Amino acid sequence: MSEQSVAVSTRPGFRRKVAAYFSLTKPRVVELLLVVTVPTMMLAERGFPNLWLVVATLIGGAASAGSAGAFNCYIDRDMDRLMKRTKNRPLVTGEISDREALLFAWILGIASIVWLFFFTNALAAFFSLVAMLIYVVFYTLFLKRRTEQNIVWGGIAGCMPVLIGWAAVTNSVSWTPLILFAVIFLWTPPHYWPLSMKYRNDYQSAGVPMLSVVRGRATVGLQVILYAWAMVVCSLLLIPVAPMGPLYTAVALIAGGYFIFETHRMYSRAIRGKDSKPMRVFHSSISYLTVLFLAVGVDPLLF
Repeated sequence: MSEQSVAVSTRPGFRRKVAAYFSLTKPRVVELLLVVTVPTMMLAERGFPNLWLVVATLIGGAASAGSAGAFNCYIDRDMDRLMKRTKNRPLVTGEISDREALLFAWILGIASIVWLFFFTNALAAFFSLVAMLIYVVFYTLFLKRRTEQNIVWGGIAGCMPVLIGWAAVTNSVSWTPLILFAVIFLWTPPHYWPLSMKYRNDYQSAGVPMLSVVRGRATVGLQVILYAWAMVVCSLLLIPVAPMGPLYTAVALIAGGYFIFETHRMYSRAIRGKDSKPMRVFHSSISYLTVLFLAVGVDPLLF
């Protein structure tokens, strides 16, 4: 068999190629970002927003986040080759070339801004552009490899969907979306740091100064607790400002209390030298944010 025929036979098929491009957008991250967008739009409308506006915002937001994810995969491809957690990413496996990934990221990013500009409004498009710049330039290029606080400030990009959703409905910004922005900002460290504890060796081998790499488990656990408490307190500010009814109040208190309990349990196990089970906190953080924003969307429909 000739070298040309071998090369052809090893090329990924169409479905596999599409799946590889989809993987490049980090769909789990995109999914989590979209979870907070729709409830924010419902709160802004105090009811159900126009369906087309919701769909347009979700398409633009998903494309924007996907573009940022693709840029991240391209820039971090050297580290991804060293980490077990990322060994199956398409740029590591070779299913997508570096040039293809970079071109895809640019096209998706530009298309997302143009889409949001024409089908929502300029303010939503602007916030989307800011989110991409923060994630790609501020976090991936500058912070990630230089400071243990990388995820704290880089996490600002993950807060932008609430501003995008609110702006799409109201074409403005107020204290309500800023509080939701702050909740996600404070949520990001206690969400991501436990994951970095789980994959500490990966980050260490790749030379990424995550907090879990440069500090001990007890220090990380204490930081997670402090951010969790601040996050829950911040979520309660929405009650008088929005204002929110009894459903949101109950969910914020119960879900927030449970998450704080999990962070304290992780810290307790860490200082006693036991397995801190950080993934319990990681998964609890996802459940917390999902339930809280579900209440953000439903509460205005009931009260």
